[in-house]
Amino acid sequence: MPARRVMSLTASLALTASLAALGAPSASAADPRYCNISVGGAILTKYADYNYDQGVLGCPKTIELVNPDGVGRRQEFTGGTIYWKSSTGAHPVWGAIGSKWADKKWESGPLGYPTSDELTNQAQTGKRQSFEGGWIYWHPQYGAHSVWGRIHELWGKFGSEESSFGYPTTDELTDSMGTKWQEFANSRLKIYYMNGTGEEVCKHECTGYTAETNTDWVKTVVAQFSNTGDGHIVVSVVPTEEGWDKASSDYNTMWDQMWTAAPYPTELTADQRESLYEQMACHAAYGPTFRADAGESWDLENWAPPVGIDKAVSLSWFILKKCNWYT
Repeated sequence: MPARRVMSLTASLALTASLAALGAPSASAADPRYCNISVGGAILTKYADYNYDQGVLGCPKTIELVNPDGVGRRQEFTGGTIYWKSSTGAHPVWGAIGSKWADKKWESGPLGYPTSDELTNQAQTGKRQSFEGGWIYWHPQYGAHSVWGRIHELWGKFGSEESSFGYPTTDELTDSMGTKWQEFANSRLKIYYMNGTGEEVCKHECTGYTAETNTDWVKTVVAQFSNTGDGHIVVSVVPTEEGWDKASSDYNTMWDQMWTAAPYPTELTADQRESLYEQMACHAAYGPTFRADAGESWDLENWAPPVGIDKAVSLSWFILKKCNWYT
């Protein structure tokens, strides 16, 4: 973890008198000393959790210091640093997670103060730590990366690192159009966030994922989720040439291949699932003949009511609705 500029001892001692007034865990002459440096208050309590100077934190390197925000406190040790603020408590930060947090400007950056100690993930391989503004996840193969906001929300809905996405392999990225992206261990899957594009789902803001399925009949699946509370979801499917040719005679195989690599939106109701299936079947039935009308991608809207598979794949219904019957 990169070193922070340490206040001079004189300046730090001059601020000690103000710590009690702020409710801070200030050190005092009565506090125990470890490696000849005092540790006190909530920082001492957390230090005890890690077996004092005999544990992973080791000896203190500084006295208790005031952070640049004038609110929080920290004390640096050979194995890491314990940070404290009244609303978050005292938590140590160290190692690769600490280095990533430093890259994000410590507590003054978008992540803010730590709100948990470092935690071991379910698979017992990776680590994570929560902060006021998000999380940092670490895996020995992929390193440490921050995840926050709507992208973290959608990733969490599918199961976080235990999902088909896996661990993050980048921090949040921004493309030339202002769309936020994040990549994961499953390189075929990415999560994105957009704000106010005026599209059906993304009139205000939305999140979604892109999935390169690479099955015989499906190239990609893109799912877009509204963040306005209306529950709207659009699933866009791009068939392969073989999919265009064969899906019209086997809707079930097309449907199964759509979800081979793309995470299935578990919040879909039975009616919504049936409607998506019927819309997909309509596109498959008439796509090869009316490709210009059917479109290169098949857009399936979860708010369209199911109409029954016979009606959905009838020629008269296709002529009337072009497989888009949500309006």
